Amino acid sequence: MPQSLSRVLVHLIFSTKHREPMIGSEVLPKLHGYMVGILKNLQSPSIQTGGVHDHVHICFALGRTVTQAQVVEELKKSSSKWMKNEGGCPGFSWQAGYGAFSVSESQLEAVVNYIKNQEEHHRKLTFQEEYRTFLERHHVEYDERYVWD
Repeated sequence: MPQSLSRVLVHLIFSTKHREPMIGSEVLPKLHGYMVGILKNLQSPSIQTGGVHDHVHICFALGRTVTQAQVVEELKKSSSKWMKNEGGCPGFSWQAGYGAFSVSESQLEAVVNYIKNQEEHHRKLTFQEEYRTFLERHHVEYDERYVWD
């Protein structure tokens, strides 16, 4: 019997609206756990989910029957509602855009460690500096006027 098999790894990055530090320390692990659950429901399991007070990084295996855009839409929509209702942040919202970057199996451990060390990493670098680096490293053309909201 033929099978359709897939393993597409994605490193997803998006920030809060205007990069406001709206995600409190006590809420961060709960939010990340909630996002892991959303991904599981989409058959796109989280490999590592993390971030800091103004953005998230998620490495996940894209499910075979769902598009990247569908995953991002559901993640942002559901987690935004969760932040408003359960996270104690009624004015919460994510930025409109996002960055999604392919991850090779050979680099998976490095990406996982990068996500685990976000707090330490951002003592030296802002989200915008980090995001520009990702865009340039992955040869993504962008217009600075439309990247930030």
